[in-house]
Amino acid sequence: MISIRLEKELEEQVDLLAKLKGSKRSAIVREALVRYLEDSEDLELARRALAETRGSRPLRDVRRDLGLDG
Repeated sequence: MISIRLEKELEEQVDLLAKLKGSKRSAIVREALVRYLEDSEDLELARRALAETRGSRPLRDVRRDLGLDG
């Protein structure tokens, strides 16, 4: 279990969203945290992929290597 403090305005927004979705405050916060963590993981994976990319290749070479040009 975890406890967090929210500014009044943010708490009101969470409560409103929970009411609109017919959900509970904790479910809204949990969903937001899961999405944030997933987005952070995706960003890290993208950064690693970019770091591993060593320059670019002409499209014709990529197409040839994939066998798309017959």
